[in-house]
Amino acid sequence: MNKAHSTHYSNRPDPAIKQVLRGWDPEGKGAAHHDVTLGDVRVRNVPTNIRTYEGGTDYDGNSIFVFEIGDLCIAHLGHLHHPLEPGHLRALGRVDIVLFPVDGSYTLDQEGMVEVLKSLQARVMIPMHFFGGGTLERFISRTRDLWPVDRRNEATIRLSKAALPGRPTLVVLPGR
Repeated sequence: MNKAHSTHYSNRPDPAIKQVLRGWDPEGKGAAHHDVTLGDVRVRNVPTNIRTYEGGTDYDGNSIFVFEIGDLCIAHLGHLHHPLEPGHLRALGRVDIVLFPVDGSYTLDQEGMVEVLKSLQARVMIPMHFFGGGTLERFISRTRDLWPVDRRNEATIRLSKAALPGRPTLVVLPGR
């Protein structure tokens, strides 16, 4: 669960989930720190800040979750509200695949997100959190000269290190 907003987490996760990772410290005493290995998957987090509903800052209230599976590194930016700083980039390391929010209002604005993606240089960039086609299309129009777009008909994707595109590419899956 990436952020401490009630619309993005559950106090009663499915009991079948063996490991629940909250992207914030429920006691508000600092950043959440996770680095666990489950089978052949390593999951770790990089804390970031989020805006509060009142417009303030909830320091370390969001986590970027990083999944290392074999030789692939996947980062889910969660509810990122600010540009990544050098310390965040060092903590993330090389990212092959990134899932990132493009709504531009509840999260970082679209221009800021473009800068985040430029800094990450992930070979597959999957937009999420856009609540409708118009927001997604505005982002794609804004980045058309930067990255090719690969639109998929299926909501799932299978990737391997060898199958990654040669340059950063937006991969758009159906959904919202």
